[in-house]
Amino acid sequence: MMNTSNLKIAVIGLGYVGLPLAVEFGKQQSVIGFDINTNRINDLKSGTDHTLEVSNEELAEATQLSYSSDIATLKDCNFFIVTVPTPIDDYKQPDLTPLISASKAIGGLLKKDDIVVYESTVYPGATEEVCIPVLEQVSGLVFNQDFYAGYSPERINPGDKEHRVTNILKVTAGSTPEVADFVDEVYNLIITAGTHKAPSIKVAEAAKVIENTQRDVNIALINELAVIFNKMNIDTEAVLEAAGTKWNFLPFRPGLVGGHCIGVDPYYLTHKAQAIGYNPEIILAGRRLNDSMGEYVVTQLVKTMIKKRIQVEGAKVLILGLSFKENCPDVRNTKVIDIVNELQEYNIEVDVYDPWVNTAEAQREYNITPVSEPVANAYDGIILAVAHHQFVQMGIDNIRALGKGDHVLYDLKYVFAKDETDIRL
Repeated sequence: MMNTSNLKIAVIGLGYVGLPLAVEFGKQQSVIGFDINTNRINDLKSGTDHTLEVSNEELAEATQLSYSSDIATLKDCNFFIVTVPTPIDDYKQPDLTPLISASKAIGGLLKKDDIVVYESTVYPGATEEVCIPVLEQVSGLVFNQDFYAGYSPERINPGDKEHRVTNILKVTAGSTPEVADFVDEVYNLIITAGTHKAPSIKVAEAAKVIENTQRDVNIALINELAVIFNKMNIDTEAVLEAAGTKWNFLPFRPGLVGGHCIGVDPYYLTHKAQAIGYNPEIILAGRRLNDSMGEYVVTQLVKTMIKKRIQVEGAKVLILGLSFKENCPDVRNTKVIDIVNELQEYNIEVDVYDPWVNTAEAQREYNITPVSEPVANAYDGIILAVAHHQFVQMGIDNIRALGKGDHVLYDLKYVFAKDETDIRL
């Protein structure tokens, strides 16, 4: 078994999860960061991270980190950390293609006593049932005899500058007790918050997937309450503020539930549950409700426009924000696109403005081109969908000035007071 003195780390996948991890390891020892996206590699070599998770200064501090899009450069590595995406497909089923591709690539490099650690979110059992067989088949080596595996679920929160990879407690696990100890030791080299060593890989996988499933169900409850309170003409935010005075009330808020975690992870768990013959009712009900919120928002907007005698068909609506959360450029699985698509069903012309989002990425992902600047006095409806600090700083008067003399302002994020807006979720 290796020790940390001869550790040669490779991080496979340099997105929101992999890059911060590679940078922290690269501040103290040799690390190769690998990504199949050559443009991404070139940007990082030039000292720029377009995801904005890592500053240029932090990149410069990782003096022992190198970047490559050539898998052969990882041949001397002995500790592989896999941080590739685990999305869902159009049928809301787990798409393990990136994970399997990464496993095949690593399998071609595996040597005696190498360790492969997965950080990508999966259902319980996926590492040992899907990834390990690929590693064995490609390498010709025997699991837990010639090579070993670990699992340490990522807990990155995109756009969060307070909770970073080093100060978030890390769950670790290994395929044998000895490997578990070593994996835990490796992560403790950089995790100042400490680690929690799970008793098995399956336990660590399950712990990760329920973290976001729990949040998803809680938000679904609040979304349903918002729908109920809106029908009763009761201000949801006022209700939540009143209930929040109790010490153990959980401070969730209604809204769109997108992104690469909360809006995706529950489907991994429900997929596995159904595969073993159990139909998860609460989790799927929460998913259905959260997935329907974009349609609900548009229905509320259209009803309010009609009440104000604003012509709906041919109207022009501005959506402020496209990314899945505030102060972050990440547009993966953003539910703002549901609002865009639903508005277009009414033959409404839609402009999207988001100062954080890369235009080319928005075009590639959703075939929409955000406007560079919204035009004043041009919109029949304005939806404040993402609470970027720029929108907060604009203030209510400047946002209202974007609308025509008679328009509807829908504040999804409770940025402004109830009496300053026309609708709040």
